[in-house]
Amino acid sequence: MKARSSSGILLALVLFRLPAAGKEIRATVVYDDHATEINSAQTQDGTDQLWITTHDLTRATRFEVKPQGVCRDELCFPLPKARKQEFLEKKPGREELFNLTAFASLVHQPVAHDAATSTWYFGLRSDQQQGLASLRAPDFTLPDMDGKMHSLSDFRGKKVFLVTWASW
Repeated sequence: MKARSSSGILLALVLFRLPAAGKEIRATVVYDDHATEINSAQTQDGTDQLWITTHDLTRATRFEVKPQGVCRDELCFPLPKARKQEFLEKKPGREELFNLTAFASLVHQPVAHDAATSTWYFGLRSDQQQGLASLRAPDFTLPDMDGKMHSLSDFRGKKVFLVTWASW
């Protein structure tokens, strides 16, 4: 009798320590403004974490997992060795899974998730974002209140305050 209860407790302890199984779903990934349907993505209840196969990673983002990190052409983001299990998971008999939302966090990429439609939208990574100082307004020409035409380029090197209004 004691052996059965001990093995039951041992089994309960082993099951308690296993990570929660992911729920398999169909998902849409929007990356670089391109939508890709993923037929066998996984999520975990209560999280926005999206796990996809490494094949689907390449299909959806053109990134691939290499020994040096997650790479696309010459661009490569190393995965922290101490946190590798946050990004990659290999189960026996299954293709390796990649946590795309954890990667987005690593590269400072905003993510929007719509649970109702199982859609994840990935914004610009930190390496793609431009600071405000580097942005330039396009040149345009408009009349002033007296009808005299002025171009923005006429004021280059001077501070300009633009006030705009639209009726829609």
